[in-house]
Amino acid sequence: MTGIIKPTPKLYVMDNGTLSMDKNFMISMHNPASIENPNQPSEMATFPVYTVLIDHPEGKILFDTACNPNSMGAEGRWGKVTQSLFPIDMPEECYLHNRLEELGVRPEDIKYVVASHLHLDHAGCLELFTNATIIVHEDELNGALQTYARNTKEGAYIWGDIDAWIKNNLQWKTVKRTEDGLQLAEGIKLLNFGSGHAWGMLGLQIQLPETGGIILASDAIYTAESFGPPVKPPGILYDSVGYTSAVEKIRRLSQETNSDVWFGHDANQFKTFRKSTEGYYE
Repeated sequence: MTGIIKPTPKLYVMDNGTLSMDKNFMISMHNPASIENPNQPSEMATFPVYTVLIDHPEGKILFDTACNPNSMGAEGRWGKVTQSLFPIDMPEECYLHNRLEELGVRPEDIKYVVASHLHLDHAGCLELFTNATIIVHEDELNGALQTYARNTKEGAYIWGDIDAWIKNNLQWKTVKRTEDGLQLAEGIKLLNFGSGHAWGMLGLQIQLPETGGIILASDAIYTAESFGPPVKPPGILYDSVGYTSAVEKIRRLSQETNSDVWFGHDANQFKTFRKSTEGYYE
């Protein structure tokens, strides 16, 4: 009798363009003035925006949804100030729905979308996934809905994005502060990082048969420089104590499970990733 070959998960890294911003948003006080140098310059940092698709035998899981294609320009969803502070470069092939199409995947094929948090460069295309269960930290959804209710038109939570989520009647599953380690599929666990960079951050812990362990940290850790040691918090920060505690939790998990940590926006690390146009991890 021949053995049945069990299908294995495939993980795709999708390139969704780049975003630029003052490096102080990324690494707080990275270039402080001093008596010797009283006028230290600011600098714009450009970094990747990416999403991860896990094509799992138990259902397709998408981690984050990048920026909305209709973000920039006079009719764009982002406010003028937001566009000026966080300009994006996103050629059409980098649009999330086009990256999925290259892989033969339609938005309606996705079972779970894990929203690490609801900032403009991570939750911009949630509206496409009307069939999926959208998993988000409860505090993050509550906070984002408050910005909507208060008609906030500038900042990291985009009024037009949230409006589209509501109008498209998305199916939300919220993760409470006390919940952690929820298994989404074999070898795929949800990580609750709590408050830090945003009101409520989620990550994924992935165990692949060949590649081994990966922790998707998203903006709980922007870059290798943020990770340290020492831990360097970002300028965009809701809870400094929570931030450090999340980073140390990721460091501990990474060591305990021998997992690589994939940062939210590290240009050097991103260069080393195998992109969805080149292949996948398994």
